[in-house]
Amino acid sequence: MANSAQARKRARQAVVARAHNGSLRSRLRTAIKAVQKAVVGGDKAAAQAVFRTSMSTIDSIADKRIIHKNKAARHKSRLSAAIKAMAA
Repeated sequence: MANSAQARKRARQAVVARAHNGSLRSRLRTAIKAVQKAVVGGDKAAAQAVFRTSMSTIDSIADKRIIHKNKAARHKSRLSAAIKAMAA
């Protein structure tokens, strides 16, 4: 348990930051699932449109260091590959 005033304040701030980061991480997962759902749906044009909007979400969350930039790149790469594979 926090004993000093500084430690108590940091504990309060950590609760707020954790809630904020969790909501951003949830938004990331939702964006990824939206692209995957569009790919399963079979409409390539719709999948590309959803991917474009999801890409900015993924990038913004990586810029805020909620996830690592390489993880963001990996997600974008796999989603892009899934969309490209739809034509085959």
